[in-house]
Amino acid sequence: MIRKIIQIDEEKCNGCGLCVTACHEGAIEMINGKAKLVSDEYCDGLGNCLPECPTGAIQMIEREAVAYDDDAVQERLAKMKKQPEVKAEAPKKIPCGCPGTMARAIERKPAVSEEPATTRDEKREEPVLTSELRQWPVQLNLINPYAGYLNDANLLVAADCSAFAYANFHKDFIKDHITVIGCPKLDDNEYYKEKLTEILKNSNIKSITVVRMEVPCCGGIVSAVKTAMLQSEIIVPYREVIISTDGRMIKG
Repeated sequence: MIRKIIQIDEEKCNGCGLCVTACHEGAIEMINGKAKLVSDEYCDGLGNCLPECPTGAIQMIEREAVAYDDDAVQERLAKMKKQPEVKAEAPKKIPCGCPGTMARAIERKPAVSEEPATTRDEKREEPVLTSELRQWPVQLNLINPYAGYLNDANLLVAADCSAFAYANFHKDFIKDHITVIGCPKLDDNEYYKEKLTEILKNSNIKSITVVRMEVPCCGGIVSAVKTAMLQSEIIVPYREVIISTDGRMIKG
């Protein structure tokens, strides 16, 4: 019979295992680090796994397939409950899986005025600033290193606090860049090194700008970027900017 059923692109699959958890029928397993549909009869074609995939590796298609068999599913689930729990192969940290982590590019149209980031609100005198952000998400923990928006990108790696301290952050740094942010003091900086290394290996990054605060602990984000370039053996044009705690640019 012709019916709706999922199809998994192994080349796009990053082995996060989110689809395995999302499938209530147990139709998907992690095999050799990749998600696989183990049997057509276990897939109901409803696609609960689709929105959980951060890389877009799963799609719904129509093809010749055996009918969904609920009795077979219940038998399979009963057997799975009796087996010792096996954790899916996955990176050390993975996105939380919520819809808000879905990777997407944001198109910014060129402005026609001399002040592209500013428009005038007729009801008040002060300018209304517009965002220069070009993609979502921005937190480095949530970034998919295979996201299309990273290809040929000028990468901005910014410490969390810098955007709050420096008033013209969008205009001076985010504009024309793909932005990732993190806190080397509160987050796992070793994971940042791994993630940035993976980004450099899989995307043709044109340049990297690091914006950090003057406080010593913020140097960790610089270390993460430089270590990633060394580990990936990919050295790109590099710029480092330091922002003071009172919001001044003191280097860069």
